[in-house]
Amino acid sequence: MHFLSVDRELTRHSYYADTAVRAVRYPALQGDADCDVAIVGGGLAGLSAAIELADRGFSVRLLEAREVGFGASGRNGGQAIHGLACDQAEIEDQLGLDEARRVFGMSIEALDLIRQRCNRFGIDCDWRDGYLGVATSAGKARDLLAGADHLEHAYGYPMQRITQADLPRWIDSPRYRTAVHDPRSGHLHPLKYTLGLAGAAAGLGVVIHEGTAVTGLTPGARPVLHTATGRITASQVLLAGNVYLQGIAPALESRIMPVGTYIVASAPVDEALARRLIPSGAAVCDNNVVLDYFRFSASAEPPQADASDLGGQPPQADGGRSAHASHRMVYGGRVSYSTATPMNLADSMRQRMVGTFPQLAGTPVLHAWGGFVDISMNRAPDFGRLPGCPQVYYLQGFSGHGLALTGLAGRVVAEAMAGDAGRFDTFSRIRHRPFPGGRLLRMPALVLGMAWYRLKDALA
Repeated sequence: MHFLSVDRELTRHSYYADTAVRAVRYPALQGDADCDVAIVGGGLAGLSAAIELADRGFSVRLLEAREVGFGASGRNGGQAIHGLACDQAEIEDQLGLDEARRVFGMSIEALDLIRQRCNRFGIDCDWRDGYLGVATSAGKARDLLAGADHLEHAYGYPMQRITQADLPRWIDSPRYRTAVHDPRSGHLHPLKYTLGLAGAAAGLGVVIHEGTAVTGLTPGARPVLHTATGRITASQVLLAGNVYLQGIAPALESRIMPVGTYIVASAPVDEALARRLIPSGAAVCDNNVVLDYFRFSASAEPPQADASDLGGQPPQADGGRSAHASHRMVYGGRVSYSTATPMNLADSMRQRMVGTFPQLAGTPVLHAWGGFVDISMNRAPDFGRLPGCPQVYYLQGFSGHGLALTGLAGRVVAEAMAGDAGRFDTFSRIRHRPFPGGRLLRMPALVLGMAWYRLKDALA
């Protein structure tokens, strides 16, 4: 499966791409070059590592096959949330409670790092505080509250519990039974943030090459990255391309699976309605296995969609509301475990949005997009060094929960490359199993497994 070509078509309709200005284009690599660290992947993990390494005095070159922020970093749901994609119990079982607390603490550091970098580099990415975890059934409500209790008692991380009676003051939807609120998490415009980090890295001396796909890696004391137009020789290499590293590091491929995720953005919504639906302005996510997540954008721009954007159906006019409306609903909730894009994506996603907020029944969807993220078998992040070549590091397996954690990942891998691998090795001790079934059967097996979880969610 050629993920780059599929993602290129899907991301063409992205609301983020229509509302973020690419003020700089970075030239492709021409010829051979030498540096301290070469990074593969122009997403949040690679850019974060580049910034941290440049701060430490390393010469850095970053190679991106398409353009900065092309992958999940520039098109995700925009939610920056505490913790990992996996349950903390997974980390506790593997590493023990003390190390699990250390990992969780680093996930909170990751949230703080977003704010710090926005301040340091003047990145305007529409950051807003607040995250609301919600439950769709009585059983899911018990799970949500039990998880909040555990985070408070074992990790010293309190969140506000919200009863069903109080829910309308937090979210005006008939779907939910209870909620918890975390003021430290939040949401942002992911492509604006990613482009801001690229500008920051370049300002620190990092050489960025867009349109430069890596075609091969020669391990050794000084590994070499090969491209169609040149080579990079480096003392150390970071692979931060996730599902787009096809063929470069085969040893890593069986440990992650490409999963398609999909999002829509509505036409602008009146300020009063947006405030009534989510009074706190928080990002919202349920705790189903196949979950829905949504938020209101910080601002609304005139729609850029055309008839081809929505499966041949022309977008409806805003009805003159744009001049006094300031938010769009950004709603994610469909996934594909077979790499096939769902049929009638915009319409099916709009039905999910209206099922959550019947008040939006008259609001059209103007953008529908998606692409692949990398998930690990246990949903825990997979950081380490390439087997047989300790000079080559990798970061993968963020499992759809990487907006904040990628920043921390870049920091800890830079620490390791600079000689202090303590925090990086904490993550590298998390064990990962390959997806069962080998190259031919692992994807069908995952499709069947996730169908079972969707059924469980529905029955709950």
